[in-house]
Order: sequence, then structure tokens, then C-alpha cells
Amino acid sequence: MRYYVIIPAYNEAASIGVMLNSLAGQTVLPAKAVVVNDNSADETADIVSRYANKYTWLSLVNKTSEAVHMPGSKVINAFYAGYEKLDENYDIVVKLDADLILPPDYFEVVINAFKQDDKTGMAGGFAYIEKNGDWVLESLTDADHIRGAFKAYRKECFLQIGKLKPAMGWDTADELLAKYYGWKVVTIKQLKVKHLKPTGASYTKATRYKQGEAFYTLGYGLLITAIAGAKLALRKKKPFLFLDYINGYLKASREKKTMLVTPQQAAFVKQYRWKKIKQKLF
Repeated sequence: MRYYVIIPAYNEAASIGVMLNSLAGQTVLPAKAVVVNDNSADETADIVSRYANKYTWLSLVNKTSEAVHMPGSKVINAFYAGYEKLDENYDIVVKLDADLILPPDYFEVVINAFKQDDKTGMAGGFAYIEKNGDWVLESLTDADHIRGAFKAYRKECFLQIGKLKPAMGWDTADELLAKYYGWKVVTIKQLKVKHLKPTGASYTKATRYKQGEAFYTLGYGLLITAIAGAKLALRKKKPFLFLDYINGYLKASREKKTMLVTPQQAAFVKQYRWKKIKQKLF
């Protein structure tokens, strides 16, 4: 199976070289990989250019955008700038962050997961962060969720869900929509990805409000938002984030923000979320 990789990068000079070394060290190399330099002010583009001169499957795309990091929209718009440069001759498309270190067999194992079951629409491993010299699980999400930092999609699933939504919540919307259409989301415990920068390290209060907005646009409703927001705030060990999430949800509701799902899909999302909540309670 041919896989294409797209790596949005904004001021990633400190990590992009390590990331590309881990990609070049894969037991199964990508057919094509594109790094999208998203208006970086550091040496990101120069570093990627050196690697692109070394590897024929790697290329660089330079994109101009605002420097402000708004979760979701900026990174997915950069993703599309790379996707537009690729052809349709792929079986799997992958979105990677620029601050990862992949195990050497990462894509060999992912490809095997797709080959083993035609209904596997998405597959990926787990993120680990460094704490006191050890690499520990970055446990911000449930064990059946693939982190947005390393998403691999079967082409048919990717196209059916309408590709990726340029908004915060995109890496939950994709999985919910995949399940809506009957695809499986497969997480693989043996694949331990080193995440060099903790998730949300650069988020501001405005971006934290975006999480509440995401809950609204995914069709959660206020009660599920309260439950999901409380769980996330506790996992981050910052309980006051709960208020930001609720305020973000209410603000999005007042402004009637555009939904990421249709009414039918929103009904499925609510039913699915309640099912998961009940499974954990009983």
C-alpha cells in the first residue's frame, strides 16, 4: 500500500530534522512526503530543503499565513497546501506533526493494520512525552482515539468523511464521521511515538475557549460538553479550564457557529457519546 505523508511545520527548526530522520528510517518508506513550511520565522525551510535534496520522496512547500497559532484552522489549512501538491495515486494519507520521533516500524505496522481489515478507516499509535528522563504516555484522550499528531487514513475513508475540517475539533470529527459511515478506528499499543512538545503548550486563553466551541460544533450538547470538559480539565490537571470550555461552548451557541456535522451526524454523535459514558459508569 502506498502512503503519502503531509507535515505542517511552523517554527520547527529545533525538531524537524529529528522528525525527518525518523521518517527516513522507516522500514517502509513513504511514496511521497511533503513538509509545508507555514510562514516560519526560523530555519525550518532551510533544514527541510537539505533533507529534500537527499531524499527523492521528500519535498518542501512554502506557505504564507498569519503567525498566530489557532488550533485546527492553521494546521489543517497548511495540510491542504501540501495535499494540493500530491496526486491521487495513494492508498493511505497521513498527517504528521513536525515534533515527533516515530519508531522505525511505525508505518509497516500501520499498513498491516489496514491490510488485515478492509473496514479499518484510520490507524495510529500513542503519544509519549518526556518526564524526568522517562517517556510516559501523554494520556489526554481515551485509548480508542488517535491523536491529531499522527493520523493515517485509508483513502476511501478520508474522502467519504469529507477530508479534514479546518477547525479545532477536526481530529475528533474525523473519527466520529468515520464511525458514522461504518469505518473502524484502530489504535495500536505497540506503536509508541515520542512527542517532543506537550499538546497545548502554546495555547492562550482564546484558544482554550476554542475547545468549548469545538464541543458545540461537534453537536455534543451542553450536558455532554460539561462531562467531556470536566474530564479533559482533570486530565490536564487544570480544573479551571472547565470554565473556559463551558464559556467557549456558550459563546459558540450564542453566535450560532457553523457545525462540523449535519443534524443526522450530530444525532449519531450524541448517541455514541452517551453510549461511551454509560459504558464507563456501569
